[in-house]
Amino acid sequence: LAARFPRPDVPTTVQAVAVTGAPDLMTPAPVAAFAAEPAPGHVESASRLRTAIAPLSPGRFDVRFTLDQSAHDLLRYAQALLGHAVPLGDIAEVVKRGLATLVEQLEKRVFAASARPRSQRSAAKGRYVPAEIRRTVWRRDGGRCTFVSAAGQRCPACTRLEFDHTKGMASGGATTTENLRLRCRAHNQYTAEREFSAGFMERKRQEARGRTAARRTTGDTTGTHIEPAPAQDDQRARREEVIPWLRQLGLRVDEAKRGAAMCDGMSDASLEDRVRFALSGLARDRFRRTAPMASPAR
Repeated sequence: LAARFPRPDVPTTVQAVAVTGAPDLMTPAPVAAFAAEPAPGHVESASRLRTAIAPLSPGRFDVRFTLDQSAHDLLRYAQALLGHAVPLGDIAEVVKRGLATLVEQLEKRVFAASARPRSQRSAAKGRYVPAEIRRTVWRRDGGRCTFVSAAGQRCPACTRLEFDHTKGMASGGATTTENLRLRCRAHNQYTAEREFSAGFMERKRQEARGRTAARRTTGDTTGTHIEPAPAQDDQRARREEVIPWLRQLGLRVDEAKRGAAMCDGMSDASLEDRVRFALSGLARDRFRRTAPMASPAR
């Protein structure tokens, strides 16, 4: 419709939202050079004022939203700093430049984007994904969830994406470009629940929430807090790799935990060796419990 019936660009305006009880809204005034216009005195709740994006003509959009006081001050300050590059202080150009810088920073953080990428310098270890692998997987999957439904439709999600192992680490999957894919959080959780059961994943989520709460109580909101006993955390992680495999072999939860605990001293052993060791240890324990007591010699 915008292409068939194009409309002219809307004028750039900044107006303060009326305070509850005020008779009228302030008259919108066009923004030219950096001027001392009044900042919003009151911001309506998000449920009443929502961001709206409407196409006007091919490649042109009308965007409307409400800023709080701090965002308004940042906008005005950016206009002032761009006084030479954007003499008229055009808000659309200021926002465009700001978004370009923000996207560049986010790309570096999310998938290690770089104008001059270097070869892989650190090896993949555990769940750590090196920068080169993240860049390759992100570009290969187009920055979009790769889940495909039974009807052949690919998930359209492009936000809250996670790097997921096609063959899980608990199953011996490696952190390689071929074994990684992009999944949105919902489909990543769905795949994990199908593999390990919903109850197991719910316990893992509760543990993660508990660790987050512990970090907040210690004042660490960056997620880089080091627990007081890292060796115990490594031991717990190794046990959690073994338990799902023992459960799939038909063992009870208590048996799987006991078998996983038998492998605590095998820090350098592979997952397959630890599972075998746990099974042999559980078999020995079961044999001892069921074997008849030998009669004393006469």
